[in-house]
Amino acid sequence: MNESELEWILTHTFKKNMIEYIEANPAVFEELIQLIFATRKPYSWRAAWLLWSCMDENDPRVKKYISRMITSLPLLPDNMKKDICLVLLKMEIDEDNEGILFDQCVSIWEDQSKKPAVRHNSLKIMLKIAGKYPELLSEITSLTKDIY
Repeated sequence: MNESELEWILTHTFKKNMIEYIEANPAVFEELIQLIFATRKPYSWRAAWLLWSCMDENDPRVKKYISRMITSLPLLPDNMKKDICLVLLKMEIDEDNEGILFDQCVSIWEDQSKKPAVRHNSLKIMLKIAGKYPELLSEITSLTKDIY
């Protein structure tokens, strides 16, 4: 299978050049998102890693994929979880998805075998959601005891 131009960029250039490529070729933004869900090494992780750096806050191009990103979180390798959390942090999550995302982030946080960056990003999401629902703060407080 031949590499697309975007795939080549993702594996042969520095991040600054990748961002410039996406900005100069807005039509490939959709391909970038599709690569995340394609689970093709090394492109999927690199696409997730790049997405949060070249998207806007609450980017409408990403909005339609929020639910899919949230439901795919448990299936992703840690490096992708970390980057998808960074994408989700930049997005406004609707009420229907907030509960699911919060629960998934709690699961990530409780798994002490996860890399610190993955757990840290999941905690940031939990705190962001708790900012809207203060009753969740007591749950977060219990999750920040010494065992974690």
